[in-house]
Amino acid sequence: MQLRANKKPDALVGVDIDARSVAATQVDGSGRPVRSGVVQLPAGAVADGEIVDKTAVAAALRELFERDRLAKQVRLAVANQRVAFRTVRLPLIEDPAQLKAAVSFQAQEQIPMPLDTAVLEHQVIGGSVGDDGSRQIDVAVVAAREDSVTAFVTAAREGGLDPVGIDLAAFGMIRALAVPNGAGNGSTSSEDEFVPAVLYCNLGDLTNLAIARERVCLFSRLAQYGVRDIAEHLSAETGLPADHAQQWLVHAGLVTPIEEIEGDAPTAAKARTALETGAKNLADELRLSLDYYGGQDGASPVGDVVLCGWGSAIPGLAERLGEELGRNVSARRPGALSVFADADAARLTLSYGLALEE
Repeated sequence: MQLRANKKPDALVGVDIDARSVAATQVDGSGRPVRSGVVQLPAGAVADGEIVDKTAVAAALRELFERDRLAKQVRLAVANQRVAFRTVRLPLIEDPAQLKAAVSFQAQEQIPMPLDTAVLEHQVIGGSVGDDGSRQIDVAVVAAREDSVTAFVTAAREGGLDPVGIDLAAFGMIRALAVPNGAGNGSTSSEDEFVPAVLYCNLGDLTNLAIARERVCLFSRLAQYGVRDIAEHLSAETGLPADHAQQWLVHAGLVTPIEEIEGDAPTAAKARTALETGAKNLADELRLSLDYYGGQDGASPVGDVVLCGWGSAIPGLAERLGEELGRNVSARRPGALSVFADADAARLTLSYGLALEE
């Protein structure tokens, strides 16, 4: 969603706001990150992907951008239960106005929200020929509740920023991580060889899933379970603050023998137990999403699973999910973020993808 004239900004910053922090990455004209930063948010300022306290978020944004001398023009991301993604198949329609009308008509039946209170955007993502020889197009449709989108824009402006666009978080994740023609994900291909789709998973405050071929998003949803749930379980078991519980999950991981983990032994044991159980639950959630997508008409076969977000820095989690799913699962970082420590690159991946040209 463009918020101003479609003119390329001199410098653009991608901003990823989750329940506990704000991450921002500024890129230059070649897509190279030149500045970045993360600032913590007060508890309750953001919940389930929606801004609850605009004043607190605005203050955090102002602090982050002044501290790290970031440019003011930003692209934001939305990902919550009041955002819907659908793909629809339509007869070939070349007139933009007629296509918009056709998409709106289809959306009334397929989007689970009143469209008079929503922001609706669409993009043609492919074409095909029907059984009767007619030309058809596949259109990705995104709808978001207008008040939810407005909250992000308002917080950014109150923080002294100039929001130039709002993106579906899944799109930023795909731009950051997609590798052309399957290179780098365990397969080789030529121009004529079919490349399976990839399941991308942002394991953060929310578990944001997207299935894409190349950089074309075919499916997106928020999972009901994720690493936040594992951290909250550990927090309840130990009395640790949520941030400390997250740190313990990354520290304990699923690789180092439990007796060799440094620090409080009972906490390490509880962190390992939480991860053992949580990894199985997370694999079940990913399997459910894959099955749901695979049952849709025209679904592309899905191959690898790629992880990002702070949860992807948990040692051994990708390998454990791979064992559970029977698939190649890996944590991937954009090459441009290789100068950062792994955990930092994991947190900055989405904001980096938001700053890239669409």
